[in-house]
Amino acid sequence: MERSLSMELVRVTEAAALSSARWMGRGKKMEADDAATTAMRDVFDTIPMQGTVVIGEGEMDEAPMLYIGEKLGTGHGPLVDIAVDPLEGTNIVASGGWNALAVLAVADQGNLLHAPDMYMEKIAVGPEAVGQIDINASVLDNLKAVAKAKNKDIQDVVATVLNRPRHEEIIAQLREAGARIKLINDGDVAGAINTAFDQTGVDILFGSGGAPEGVIAAVALKCLGGEIQGRLLPQSEEEITRCGKMGIDIAKVLRMEDLVRGDDAIFAATGVTDGELMRGVQFKGLYGETHSVVMRAKSGTVRFIEGRHSLEKKPNLVIKP
Repeated sequence: MERSLSMELVRVTEAAALSSARWMGRGKKMEADDAATTAMRDVFDTIPMQGTVVIGEGEMDEAPMLYIGEKLGTGHGPLVDIAVDPLEGTNIVASGGWNALAVLAVADQGNLLHAPDMYMEKIAVGPEAVGQIDINASVLDNLKAVAKAKNKDIQDVVATVLNRPRHEEIIAQLREAGARIKLINDGDVAGAINTAFDQTGVDILFGSGGAPEGVIAAVALKCLGGEIQGRLLPQSEEEITRCGKMGIDIAKVLRMEDLVRGDDAIFAATGVTDGELMRGVQFKGLYGETHSVVMRAKSGTVRFIEGRHSLEKKPNLVIKP
């Protein structure tokens, strides 16, 4: 992939964030998601690349935009796979909560796992604890491993977990071990990424969430030198059959090299609402302000970008080349 693609891609997440942030706290998650999706697609089609959506808003007959298999870009440039979540945290935006993001991940063609839309068990850590975790080990053993790697006591380790009834046992084990817990209502992509940044205070992510989001998080952690492990959790015979047709072994632990192959990938995200890592969109009269991160695995470069966007000069958030 070309180096300049990184900066082009952050324009996509900025547009999605600006569009969906208008719906913050208004209780209309579908409208917010549609706004993000529409803006993301419009800007994607100005970028010099030959992209194919491998993780998107659904199958072709289920989603009007950014469906799996859709072609994006100008039709010239590198051949890439694209994973998108135009609005990671639709419920967050609807309620005005924390850590909603517009996110995307790009890798060379054929290098992203085409993850089915189902649950995935996950465990994720930042660079200091790479190689120390094991999704097959107990919560306590993983806490001990992370504590040792980060030179902490277990009581000082912070684990983040989606606040769901299915995670009651994990939460109970964390509390019994004496670890600190940060429960999140939505947005486990942000939860996984936060493990790689000291300022967030998060050391490890446990629990299950969407498999597509697991792949997107894997790209981010690849860029950051972190690690995520996953295992698909089909909930029905139909989902088991679908995995079989895709050639995915549901018993297999999916490691970094399974989720995102090759030595290069790009991740971009823009805050829609405020979070530990990035501020959300702020509207100030004729301007909108954004806070984004864009990173590339090949170079290890991580850039935080503050943008000021003229809503008068660029009302549709895109200027065609």
